[in-house]
Amino acid sequence: MTAQPTTLSSPPQPSGQRRASKRRRTGGFRGQVAEVDLRLLRVFRTVAERGGFSAAEIALGKSKSSISIDISALENRLNIKLCQRGRSGFALTGEGRMVLEATEELLSDIDRFQQRINSASGVLSGRFSFYMPDNILIHGETAVIRAIKIFTSRNPSVFMNMCSASPREVELAVLDGRATAGIVLHAPHRPDLQSTALFTESLGLYCGASHPLADVPEEDITLETLTQQRMIEVSSAVSSPAWDRIKGQMTFCAGAENVDARALLILSGNYIGFLPEAYARPLVEDGLLRHIGPESLRLMTSFHFLVRPSPDTSLMIETFRTILEESY
Repeated sequence: MTAQPTTLSSPPQPSGQRRASKRRRTGGFRGQVAEVDLRLLRVFRTVAERGGFSAAEIALGKSKSSISIDISALENRLNIKLCQRGRSGFALTGEGRMVLEATEELLSDIDRFQQRINSASGVLSGRFSFYMPDNILIHGETAVIRAIKIFTSRNPSVFMNMCSASPREVELAVLDGRATAGIVLHAPHRPDLQSTALFTESLGLYCGASHPLADVPEEDITLETLTQQRMIEVSSAVSSPAWDRIKGQMTFCAGAENVDARALLILSGNYIGFLPEAYARPLVEDGLLRHIGPESLRLMTSFHFLVRPSPDTSLMIETFRTILEESY
């Protein structure tokens, strides 16, 4: 009688292990990271930073449907669901948060690589993220505009990324590395940040055409009159000797960091507030605003070029700073 060959088999797995095995994803990211992957990752990062597809439309210059197609393509490429979207709103999944963190590290590594090549070759390339406060005013060909024109003309391989944010957000962006450089309203006293004084801007006190003070003779608008008005808060970055003496007597009833938002409050006729004189001039000429109060109340704002130097960005920063200083 011939012996039958013995068949070796794996011991049976517990049902829980079998279910876990079935749930395990297959695939994942395969192959090399291509340029299209980097583009999709940059779209994903912007969507995550802005908090949704609609909020990212302007930043990306794309429609919500195009952004959705990009995110779906990235999810298919990675075999990971990155975010929840729908009536309940936008939210990253747990895996999406991990991918976002990995994306930030990858893009930072790419930027550092480009900067090191810049230093070795003397040719600038890569991304220059320049953050500007959303209440800065551009009139004519200013030094900042001239510097951007010269810098981008001489360095066509640099991707110039302009961002607008609140003054506080600009400082934070420079501090955490999102911004290569920024313009702020005051020079922070931090050893890891460097600032260069740029220019000043004058602000006057205004009321709207429908405000009770709009028809009051100038000589009747006294300090006591002003203290009885509802005023918009004034940034601590601006001052004048006269204002420093009387600001404690004012009645602050509203706040707005952005110039346009401040102007809207004043135009409502319910508030008085300070605006850059160059900004307010056409509104005064159209009869929508009136300058009030003595000339001694004029405030001054100083703007500063702010950077956080590092070996990876020093060449690009110093090149732009030199051009900026030569543009004055």
